[in-house]
Amino acid sequence: MNKLIGFTRKFSSSAALNSVKTVTVVGGGLMGSGIAQVAAQAGQNVTIVDIKPELLDHAQKSIQNNLQRVAKKVHKDDPIKMEQFVKESISRIKITTNVEEAANVDLIVEAIVEKLEPKQELFNKLDKISPEHTIFATNTSSISVNAIGSGIKRKDRFGGLHFFNPVPVMRLLEVIKTESMSEETYKIMMEWGKSVGKTCITCKDTPGFVVNRLLGPYSAEALRLYERGDASKEDIDIGMKLGAGYPMGPFELADYTGLDTNKYVLEVLHKLTNNPVFRPIPLLDKMVSEGKLGVKTGEGFYKYKKYKGEARLARTSTNAFQCCVVLCQSSQANIACEDPYCILVTKSDASAKDIDTAMKLGAGYPMGPLELADFTGLDTKQSVLATLYKETQNPVFGPIALLDKLVAEGKFGRKTGEGIYNYLEKI
Repeated sequence: MNKLIGFTRKFSSSAALNSVKTVTVVGGGLMGSGIAQVAAQAGQNVTIVDIKPELLDHAQKSIQNNLQRVAKKVHKDDPIKMEQFVKESISRIKITTNVEEAANVDLIVEAIVEKLEPKQELFNKLDKISPEHTIFATNTSSISVNAIGSGIKRKDRFGGLHFFNPVPVMRLLEVIKTESMSEETYKIMMEWGKSVGKTCITCKDTPGFVVNRLLGPYSAEALRLYERGDASKEDIDIGMKLGAGYPMGPFELADYTGLDTNKYVLEVLHKLTNNPVFRPIPLLDKMVSEGKLGVKTGEGFYKYKKYKGEARLARTSTNAFQCCVVLCQSSQANIACEDPYCILVTKSDASAKDIDTAMKLGAGYPMGPLELADFTGLDTKQSVLATLYKETQNPVFGPIALLDKLVAEGKFGRKTGEGIYNYLEKI
């Protein structure tokens, strides 16, 4: 059996597997079923809890279909092993509508509706019925982890495990370390994440964590470029793919993640940070009110056609001249996203390496924003930001203390041997 599930354990350790053998996932939706799948693939016994039986049935079918696809890739030349892999993984998964039946486990991961009150109520209940050793984790993407766990007693055994959709495919896991979390809990969470095949990065309980915090300004500025008529959505998307190497443009990405989700994340970030870059966007509000949410509704910024259950983009291409023009215009969106200097690094909410890893694995960036800044030159970045701030008076392009300090010290990045990273040490 070790050979069968070994590919999901390539980052595993005995510490994690000894600490976490049983897992409960509360929430049978897309994220919850994905988390349950990767845990079962890694050899752990999993229980999925949801108050809706139909969601549990759908989760089981979805997991079985996904496991069959995984089996075909891993054991394509061995039908017996394919069948064995699916059968053994499925056998480790149980379902129930009663959370009390699933409370006696090593780890409980919450993946329910993205609202504070229901999450608080769930953990307050779990805190009363779960054994003392059980670790609690929330999969929230934008709500304060500390706020979610404010009513529980085991704050030392509580934190965030933010997976990315689709969970079986996306390699990134943001581990949110609260001030109350014990070092033991932190180590167990990190090792457990590795045991289910994820690359883990650490972030404090800061609004949006890493990926959403940096994607927010990028998406918002792209929307405003389009809203102002500075460039078409097609040109902005092509500009960011060809000019920045992104796998998807901001409008394609917004359609894929859901315009309602984008709207909600921006609202939460605006409320928590009061940063004007996250202020409401009339165009986004209008589209959400019209039910144009993206791929899941068949229309968002683009229209989608269904082919064998998969949504495919149906649109015309743009011309090369417009594409070249937008490479300059869309630099605002690019730089807005590459402003982790003051958002994260100077607050020590996350390390430079973890920020770059998060954006490469969680957002598909070819280079992390800090790696790219060092590559292009911090002095160049400072100059471009100053020009944009002068022309637009947009505070997102305002002075950045850390960037100014590094440039003043002559640390421009790769060309001087040191910037955000020290390249001289690698020689």
